[in-house]
Amino acid sequence: MRLRYALLCLALLVSVATNSLDAQEARARWERMCQIRAEKFDLVLPTAMHDNDIDMWIVVMREGNLDPLWDALGRGYVGDWAYYVFTDRGDRVERAALGVGGYRLEQCGVYDHLGGVGELGEYVAERDPERIGVNMSEFIGGADGLSHTGYNHLRSVLGAYGDRLVSAQRLVSDFRGTRTAIEIATFAEAGEMSREIAERAFSNEVVTPGVTTLEDVAWWMSDQQLARGLESSFDMPSVYVTGPDGIVATSTDHIIQRGDLLMLDWGVGYLDFYTDMKRIAYVLRDGETEAPPGFQNAFDRAVEVRDIMKATIKPAPTAGQALERTWQALTAAGFNRIGFNQPTDDPESTDVVLGPHSVGNWGHGMGPSLAFFNPTRMTYELRPTTLLSIELFAYTAAPEWGNAKVRIPLEDDAVITERGVEWLYPVADRILLIK
Repeated sequence: MRLRYALLCLALLVSVATNSLDAQEARARWERMCQIRAEKFDLVLPTAMHDNDIDMWIVVMREGNLDPLWDALGRGYVGDWAYYVFTDRGDRVERAALGVGGYRLEQCGVYDHLGGVGELGEYVAERDPERIGVNMSEFIGGADGLSHTGYNHLRSVLGAYGDRLVSAQRLVSDFRGTRTAIEIATFAEAGEMSREIAERAFSNEVVTPGVTTLEDVAWWMSDQQLARGLESSFDMPSVYVTGPDGIVATSTDHIIQRGDLLMLDWGVGYLDFYTDMKRIAYVLRDGETEAPPGFQNAFDRAVEVRDIMKATIKPAPTAGQALERTWQALTAAGFNRIGFNQPTDDPESTDVVLGPHSVGNWGHGMGPSLAFFNPTRMTYELRPTTLLSIELFAYTAAPEWGNAKVRIPLEDDAVITERGVEWLYPVADRILLIK
């Protein structure tokens, strides 16, 4: 009886301690986001509003239809209608949350005024803004949170000021894509967690050749996210086998075999930050101690491409200009520029596709981008503090595949500084080996 009572007390103490630790982690994450929010509002938002000639920025939300920026702006309980309102006051942006409430929003202390939803019309009229930015965007999903109903509602509430609504697309991109020091530190932390899980996934801790399936690896990675309170903007991790004819299978019940060349593409979400990275592994055949020479050569050529990208990408008036400068350096080094997934038959050439894109608050961010799939954001200035996913695909012939080309994808996250590309965690520097 005494033993049972002692065990019960021990279990209770463990439960209390665990709950206390969970609470501490929750508070620590909230405090981190509050600090980020304060510095973004103080240091980044004024410039973003000035540069884009926006006098007032109104973000409209309603219960069940939150704007993509809800986390960034402070969360809070949103009723039928709610507005976050930012007004350019010169060297500072005035902030109001109308119809939004809750302990965490209030305790964070970043808003000057917390008011009722019915105040909006008078609030705007008192400030008399010429240009009112709203989240409507043709090209950036994360800056397109205002619904058609919300737009009509806002025009009705604002009266004559409704004629002054303009797209805040570029403002949102500048606000999100220009980073503070604590944001960069937080994103780097997320990157390290992402890297550690990915590299463990491609090891014998997880993979038993002839037994483990691709989806077993993907589900293991998802379980790691769940255990650590991490999210993802990519859903199921992409774990795949590639061969002479391309991708064989992705995150399916395909059983991993010796001799397989494995890839994965994924990212984690930590706080309001999402990573994007790739890793490569080879499953050793009996008697092998390293990847076949053709595979290793293909990997080494891809690393050469990445090294040139790292040495060349620097701040520029537009991201597109930085991209063209990078292509000039690559072609001068003998690499062949191709369309996506369109390698040539020339066994002497390494064919290359570049896709370095903004990253940060989604796996594909909304800041300036050098990726072919973000043509509008190629026209945006590539500024220091921009977070980029340095992504490339290199195709090199391998004798082991009858000179069919091995597609090597490399992707890791970096920050752009005045010096250029600076990595935020150790990048892929080898083909991981599974015994």
